[in-house]
Amino acid sequence: MHKRYLAAAAVAAATLLATALPAHAAPAQAVKLRHGLTLYVPIKWKVYRHGADQVQIVTGRCAKPSGWGTPECDAFYVFGPKYIKIGAEGFGPYTGKNPFYTAGDVQPCPSNRKWGEHVGPTVTRGLRQVGAGHKAAYNAWKSTCVSYSDGKVLARFTQREWYLPKSKILVVDQWNTPGLADTLANADWN
Repeated sequence: MHKRYLAAAAVAAATLLATALPAHAAPAQAVKLRHGLTLYVPIKWKVYRHGADQVQIVTGRCAKPSGWGTPECDAFYVFGPKYIKIGAEGFGPYTGKNPFYTAGDVQPCPSNRKWGEHVGPTVTRGLRQVGAGHKAAYNAWKSTCVSYSDGKVLARFTQREWYLPKSKILVVDQWNTPGLADTLANADWN
């Protein structure tokens, strides 16, 4: 009788745990951000905070994570108000009408520092879920890496942006990070 009770209790506990844990409960680390936003990212991803307003989450190879614009660094970024304020080309405020581009000149290509990047002008727009009850303005800018000498296109990438203007949060990804859209959709707001 005692063994049967323990077996039933074990099954009940396993069932309760399986239904109570969120889908993102696989081996993950919680990354707490502005306004109570928490992302659950794989443990193998490395999180670097560059001041109070920039988080660089390295998802693959990266020799020296040094924040936005680190060439040859598989990463995505989460920005706050300081970077949103200077996030348009020429250091104007980011609004989502134009790509996030904190420069007035040609920046290095994300995948090869010997090439220049050209973000846009072709864009796909929409709304995307970022946790329960929050929709982000989503922009996917078709972009190219070009030769500095003759402008020849050497590679292509898409710069994806999720913008939450009320929370003053902007997520920028130039690496088509696998699982990032789901990570954002399954985020928590505390």
